[in-house]
Amino acid sequence: MNGLDRGFANYGDVAFSRFLRRSFLHASGRSPESLERPVIGIATSPSDFNPCHRAQPELVTSVERGILAAGGLPMAFPTISLGESFLTPTSMVFRNLMAMDVEEMVRAQPMDAVVLVGGCDKTVPAQLMGAFSAGRPAIQLVTGPMSTGRYHGERLGACTDCRRFWGRYRAGEVDDDEIAEVEQNLATTAGTCAVMGTASTMACIVEALGMALPGSATAPAVHADRLRVGEATGAAAVEIARAGRTPDQVVTPASLRNALRVLLAIGGSTNALVHLTAVAGRLGMRVDPDELNTLSDTTPVLVELKPTGDHYMEDLHASGGLAAVLHELRDLLDLSAPTVTGKTLGEVLGDGPRWVDRAVVRPLADPARPVGGLVWLRGSLAPQAR
Repeated sequence: MNGLDRGFANYGDVAFSRFLRRSFLHASGRSPESLERPVIGIATSPSDFNPCHRAQPELVTSVERGILAAGGLPMAFPTISLGESFLTPTSMVFRNLMAMDVEEMVRAQPMDAVVLVGGCDKTVPAQLMGAFSAGRPAIQLVTGPMSTGRYHGERLGACTDCRRFWGRYRAGEVDDDEIAEVEQNLATTAGTCAVMGTASTMACIVEALGMALPGSATAPAVHADRLRVGEATGAAAVEIARAGRTPDQVVTPASLRNALRVLLAIGGSTNALVHLTAVAGRLGMRVDPDELNTLSDTTPVLVELKPTGDHYMEDLHASGGLAAVLHELRDLLDLSAPTVTGKTLGEVLGDGPRWVDRAVVRPLADPARPVGGLVWLRGSLAPQAR
């Protein structure tokens, strides 16, 4: 028995319904043996209006490789796509719509587990919200950040550098020809913004929550590591399907506190609090403003990527990734928190990365800032005083 046996109430006869589904799947050329495997859905969200997801077809292929190698049956399906730069008036209007799309497609279709593939700002929270409500075993795979471009010897990465050069253009410091050249070098690869914006922040948070594989948050979209992570995620999806490991078994109050610690330590986007509150709410948990302030007062900032520092997400990946940050924070984290792998956070961390670039990930004893970058002030988020 596998996911193909789900949801027969509308058909009546169970045996006939299974026969009907298998008949239609044979139309796709799948072997009879493959239809006995765990069915792993792959929620995809590519769009020509979403360059963050441009490399998604190749990434999905890597997921399918992992699923097949682990003995599963991959079944990719589309959901709506939220391209941050193109939606009016804002992509936030459509986050809950995407969450509903993901939830209903995961619930309605016969699958034993689902891999959520996305990265653009509102996509990851929408996918998590939908999957948490659907209650099926799930694992997140982010698309990864862009690699930086180059302009006259300077590294560029949307979208912080975009605003900086546009300000100079409006001030008359940059002419028409120069701004046109800059425009073509701000976003030169597939992937989410190269800076610590909302997309990068959510990628780190989902790994800290335990809903993505260790080491999966930071690999650039065009790096071979991203495809290796995709293959490993596909294999992991088969394991969680067989174990019946649902999100409510993975994400706990301890996981939520760990995610907040990471948010503070990486100087993450304030938008992440809005999304994390919504995601946690799907499992009956809440983000406590007082607890956030307590964590902020006791969590140093270890990473300062643009827009607050000089580095980019590709630098964080080359410096040991989120594992380097988690290892520095380990005495402040709840290492008993579960992860989607079936291991605890402490077991996953092990001894930490063999090498860390301390210009990018500062040691706990010598942080970039002594306290977290966010506080809850009179009902709203505010930057913590330096």
